[in-house]
Amino acid sequence: MRGRHTVVPPTSPGGTVRYTQQLHGSTYEFRGLVDLMAKASPLRSGDLLAGCAAASDAERAVARWALADVPLAVFLDEQLVPAETDDVTRLILEQHDVAAFAPVRHLTVGGFRDWLLEVASGPEAPTRLTALAPGLTPEMVAAVSKLMRNQDLIAVAAATRVVTGFRTTLGLPGRLSTRLQPNHPTDDHAGVASAILDGLLLGCGDAVIGINPASDNPRTVGRLLHLVDEVRQRYDIPTQSCVLTHVTTTLDLIARRAPVDLVFQSIAGTQGGNAGFGVELSMLADAREAAVSLGRGTVGDQVMYFETGQGSALSAGAHLGTGGRPVDQQTLEARAYGVARAFDPFIVNTVVGFIGPEYLYDGKQIIRAGLEDHFCAKLLGVPMGVDVCYTNHAEADQDDMDSLLTLLGVAGCTFVIAVPGADDVMLGYQSTSFHDALYARQVLGRRTAPEFEAWLDRIGLLEPGGGVRSVDPASTLLRELAS
Repeated sequence: MRGRHTVVPPTSPGGTVRYTQQLHGSTYEFRGLVDLMAKASPLRSGDLLAGCAAASDAERAVARWALADVPLAVFLDEQLVPAETDDVTRLILEQHDVAAFAPVRHLTVGGFRDWLLEVASGPEAPTRLTALAPGLTPEMVAAVSKLMRNQDLIAVAAATRVVTGFRTTLGLPGRLSTRLQPNHPTDDHAGVASAILDGLLLGCGDAVIGINPASDNPRTVGRLLHLVDEVRQRYDIPTQSCVLTHVTTTLDLIARRAPVDLVFQSIAGTQGGNAGFGVELSMLADAREAAVSLGRGTVGDQVMYFETGQGSALSAGAHLGTGGRPVDQQTLEARAYGVARAFDPFIVNTVVGFIGPEYLYDGKQIIRAGLEDHFCAKLLGVPMGVDVCYTNHAEADQDDMDSLLTLLGVAGCTFVIAVPGADDVMLGYQSTSFHDALYARQVLGRRTAPEFEAWLDRIGLLEPGGGVRSVDPASTLLRELAS
């Protein structure tokens, strides 16, 4: 493959840099990084919907070739979303650590890929990658991910360590945690409690017992918080609870002395996307301060829980960047991790296939997106989990989810979601089950968080080697939950 790559400076102040690539007598032109990044992205339906996807496989390959020659430092000067109009961009630039960036400042995007793969193969990988994280911007990690095969994404993510703590310690080597998701379509307490019992008996819930309430009514949310906290305290379970309501509702409940462990909020990669969720960055800062002041953690004080998903900015009509051109959904997703990182989260997860086939059409696109999201977040120093999921109108099935779950387990994913029967009857989508988590731990040699594992042992549920013992619920300490 032969060709010639050039960068054409803007013809006037504030104009657009043009990237051109010649190949076999044809010239491809990309208007700025925003266009180059979009065209270099793997095919996905959301970028087609936004009108920024490559028109052909040839254009996609050429865009990747041109992107590989872009110096990493260019991303500090050429913004995909202008700082003048976007507080997420300003936050990313303000938080950039020049000293941490120094070891890779001289590299191009392609050179950075080679550097990452070399470092990931060495014994000092966790230390070096952790030190690098504050020096990387989301746009840099999104760019390098576009040049990587799935195995590259897995290899580098597996070599990266992001450890956090509240009542359990997450992200340690050899561990795979779970969010126990006991949703109920009417927020019925008996139904929620039964799902919690089911999950605990199968060794799930060490990342969080997290409920999506059917109603965002503060009274309902408060009752659910008290329910889970009562269960946790009665059985002395080392875990944390969260009811996934809006951050302002949680702030109000903290003021009313509700038992809030983690503060939840969905976030996006642009100011407009966050506005679509009814969120400003200052709200997140206030919520973190309020939750930390409660002092409810035992092994750490990281209190924020964020969820993201490719396509959320496009859904809000908040996906346009420099020159009014659409930014690809994967880059916008990585920018959401820049937001999360600023608030020192306990956990973050991408709900990878939840928004629907308009954004990730089939199993192949969902698998790729899940691996990208996990890689980008971990490289930025974000404690990343993935909701391995799809909607029933997507061209995907549970076999695709089995593949993604296994790949993420190999890649060192912090946690996955565990839903009764893999079917969330309240949210109406397909995820992974308690048994799926057991499968992944068994075949990959993974265990629960150490504090939670000690509790399983204490109540007689732990098998030698870290597995979960099959028992009659009525014979366990948890029997009252079944009544």
